[in-house]
Amino acid sequence: MSAMPASNRPRYAPIAPDSSARAHLLVADQTAIAATVFTAGIGLADFPERWSIVAHAHALPEPLPGAGHKHFRSAAHLLAMLRHRLATETMGLRLYVTGCEPFVWDVANLAREAGMGRDEMQLYATGASVRRVSCVHCRHINPDVTATLVTCAGCGATLGVRDHFSRAHNAWMGVQVDAEAPGELPVAEDLSGWERSA
Repeated sequence: MSAMPASNRPRYAPIAPDSSARAHLLVADQTAIAATVFTAGIGLADFPERWSIVAHAHALPEPLPGAGHKHFRSAAHLLAMLRHRLATETMGLRLYVTGCEPFVWDVANLAREAGMGRDEMQLYATGASVRRVSCVHCRHINPDVTATLVTCAGCGATLGVRDHFSRAHNAWMGVQVDAEAPGELPVAEDLSGWERSA
């Protein structure tokens, strides 16, 4: 009997404020955050400082007086401001991140580069199962993959999305599925069935 390959698929547990923290920053890729993101009894009010993206808005909403709510037009803008914030931050900040998986790991990697440890962050991926897939043959990153098969935009190989996630590269491994038998492809499956919760 052959053993199943080990999975390093990220698992996400609901978010709750760390009582030992000096400050809390909740970062999200949208303003509407589902209650399922949080541990039972926890909600947005438990995070006085929140940063979120307001996509396609002509005008950003005015922040509430005294509240630490900041809105950004894009992930790139939010990440640039977060990089600046973390460069001047002191010990005791806890970072809580929710949104699509690529956004969550972009923020986590930025925080790691700024010196934050994994125990100083809580991550929770939401939304559609959209993956970034790294081709092991040409190293091209294929964005917005929603099925277990994808044609690599870099080399044209038909890649099978493996159950291997690189946290450092924020991408899933893609390997040519018909290398030994050209044209023989497995049936593509929707990635939405892949379990993400802890």
